[in-house]
Amino acid sequence: MFGGVTCAPGVCSAEAKSVKRQPGHSEKGRPEARPPSEHTEPDDIGAKSPSGIDAYDWQHGLAKMGLVNAGKGLLPRVDGEESDDPQADAKEHVPVRVVVQRAVSRLKLPKPAIHTSPREDFAQVVNVPTWMWVEHGAWGPVTTSAAVEGVEVTATARPRRAVWSMGDGGSVVCLGPGTPYSARFGPKASSPDCGYTYRRASTSEPGKAFPVSVRVVWDVEWEGGGRSGVVPGLAMSAQRRLEVDEVQAVVTG
Repeated sequence: MFGGVTCAPGVCSAEAKSVKRQPGHSEKGRPEARPPSEHTEPDDIGAKSPSGIDAYDWQHGLAKMGLVNAGKGLLPRVDGEESDDPQADAKEHVPVRVVVQRAVSRLKLPKPAIHTSPREDFAQVVNVPTWMWVEHGAWGPVTTSAAVEGVEVTATARPRRAVWSMGDGGSVVCLGPGTPYSARFGPKASSPDCGYTYRRASTSEPGKAFPVSVRVVWDVEWEGGGRSGVVPGLAMSAQRRLEVDEVQAVVTG
């Protein structure tokens, strides 16, 4: 529709006329937007986390880092998203998230080593406490930095827990590396912080051993560019097979 307005002294009149549109053009003569094609990306592929970090980019970035994202759908949790320094935002030429990804990718998290008592190379015993631990030297903060176009980010990873899968359906969550067994403990004592007691032997399992694994979960705290945040749930894992026997008492006399 289009029209004109004609005014004479004391009165105005308006006239409207219809215009035939050309196919594929809008009323203003511009090409109309075509309807979306049937092929669309999954809804979560461009989803933004509360921090504004692209979920697809972040998850693929973690995969390239060689790190395991412990849990589905975990995204960076950022505190202080708004910069405290407006001038810093004005000078920022690269998104902070890009520098965060680079800093996290440089972290060299140690792979845990599985230790038990009785020793992991020997059989565990049914109804006798098994002690578990990982190397204490590998349980501590790991720090690195990255800088891109004047934006520098420092990332510090700290181990939060060790999740043990014992192979017989049981699991144990330890909030530390575990305590190595020593002679000062009694032979029947349980670990004070990271232990498990098998209730059946592994003789019926493939290889006559249980598949045991430990996953050490890390949180990464970062700061830089006037901002700070947390990348939760990175993990490093180790596996081995553990034999468990049942000891039968023999009565003589």
